Amino acid sequence: MKQRYTFFKVIILFIGLLSCEEEVLDLQPIDQTTEFVYFNTPEQFKAAANDFYTKMISWRKIDDSSIYDWMDVGSDLTTKTTVYGQGGGITNAIDIYWRNPYKYIRNNNILLKKAQEYPDNKEGIKQYVAEAYFFRAWHYFFLLKRFGGVPIITTVLDVDSPELYSKRATRYELTKQIINDLDLAIKDLPIEQTISTAEKGHVSKWAAMAFKARVLLYEATWEKYVGEATDFEKGQKKENNTLKYLNEVISLTKIVIEQGGYELWNKLGDESYFYLFNLDDGLSNPLGFTKASNKEFILKSNYDFVFYKSLNNLTHTLSSLLAPNRKMMDMYLCKDGLPPSESSVFKGYQKMSDEFENRDNRLTNFVFRPGKKYWGYGLSTWGGGAIYGQDFPPTIVPFYPQLYTNVNSGYLNRKFLSEHRFREDNQESYDYPQIRLAEVYLMYAEALYEKDGFISDANLDISINKIRDRAGVAHLTNELINTHPKLTMLGEIRRERTLELYGENTRFDDLKRWNIAEQELNQTVMGVRVMGNEYETFVNNGQPLFIPSAYITFGTDPQTGAIIMDPVSNRKFTKKSYLSPIPLNQIILNPSLKQNPGW
Repeated sequence: MKQRYTFFKVIILFIGLLSCEEEVLDLQPIDQTTEFVYFNTPEQFKAAANDFYTKMISWRKIDDSSIYDWMDVGSDLTTKTTVYGQGGGITNAIDIYWRNPYKYIRNNNILLKKAQEYPDNKEGIKQYVAEAYFFRAWHYFFLLKRFGGVPIITTVLDVDSPELYSKRATRYELTKQIINDLDLAIKDLPIEQTISTAEKGHVSKWAAMAFKARVLLYEATWEKYVGEATDFEKGQKKENNTLKYLNEVISLTKIVIEQGGYELWNKLGDESYFYLFNLDDGLSNPLGFTKASNKEFILKSNYDFVFYKSLNNLTHTLSSLLAPNRKMMDMYLCKDGLPPSESSVFKGYQKMSDEFENRDNRLTNFVFRPGKKYWGYGLSTWGGGAIYGQDFPPTIVPFYPQLYTNVNSGYLNRKFLSEHRFREDNQESYDYPQIRLAEVYLMYAEALYEKDGFISDANLDISINKIRDRAGVAHLTNELINTHPKLTMLGEIRRERTLELYGENTRFDDLKRWNIAEQELNQTVMGVRVMGNEYETFVNNGQPLFIPSAYITFGTDPQTGAIIMDPVSNRKFTKKSYLSPIPLNQIILNPSLKQNPGW
């Protein structure tokens, strides 16, 4: 067991050696001599590369960033509203999500520069060089999604470097830079099968291919649907890349599927989804599985109870922060593979638990069901954590929404929640999935359909239907679509992506690249259907669940009786918000930076 902690120890020892801590112009170097004398041995290159992994946004806060900014919170699927999701926002002087990526890119560039100067056999450092290319691409893709084209910096700058005042590259130029870096990374990264147990968690060739597919699918569909509408200057696009990029997505994802050796984690039957996302040690699930059993995560941020806890109050916070709304609940499929509006096995809403009957395992795994008992976590929170094989103690009571004390949708989230008996607040230690096999299946299917306007049942069976098998719902087929005119194949492929990747920082990106953000975000946000059914009259231990006079909302929807959490009048998302504004201090420091449209 000692070996598997090596990765964490090296990261902890190295944090701070290369990071720039002062608040200055983000592209300007810091006078930090250690970074220029450090790279003398392969071990030092390895330590530097290990530090790159701590800069991916995940459970632990880093450089003021928070995972809660990147979990689809405030989208069209959650109860929680945000200024961004409503279409608001201002141009701030400082944006940490501009500053931080450039700080990390500088560290990638330092390693690449020192690798060029390294006098010994470069074979011993080629993996770490490949990791630097990968993470530079990772951070530039983050910038691309947030801002569009940005200055491309690939060298280590000094105080007089003219690149400090670079103009913005176009999004098309930046995409090519990202692709080039990923090609260099793919060439020298090891395949997953050759990475030793002690080195697990390092990026593999397959991970780089999967990430490249993510980049290409994003940009292919952005070019197809959004086009040049958000470019900071007209006439930037010189060629149409959509078909080329889609073809490569298909090729890359097929390689990962066939050669990667990954598999969907389905060890606990109908409860596999819940335990996949809180897999820790053997006490984290009923059958004692550990993280070693998970071959689904292609790239992850590693956490460990001894060396690298999350230090984030995940279980307590995410239950409400990721609480689904009415729209999300109605997107979940029924067992026959159809949405509630089309399904003959949907039970309706008369009783609180009816809408949970005959439904997708993702719904029953990720949403608290009224009247059902659930373990808490730690020794006492919410009644205490799980003691598998024993009955619930008296401290565990059935879940019922409290529609009488504070405003909520009536739903609570279970994805990413722990029920570990020995994990108190801020001690959760399950890994964060950066890329997983399910996403690769989804990219393969989407790229095929976007390219051809058609996908065969055979290709659905080697991709999306593997996910549906785990979700416990009928296969997606062309016959299913043909016999239900209200459904479309593209709509169902997108639905599958929405359900599978909920809370994994994809929803806003997807809505924008599909050019439907205005349509989907500018809708009334609703919760449970409370009027005319059991919610309205149910009493739990003498306490009515719903007291309208105490439960202040925007009222209920006259057609469905659902609680209104945010009226359509508050929802004003526009094309301007497809990209964030360049922070004002950057434009002051570098007047050649043009602002994004509308800001």
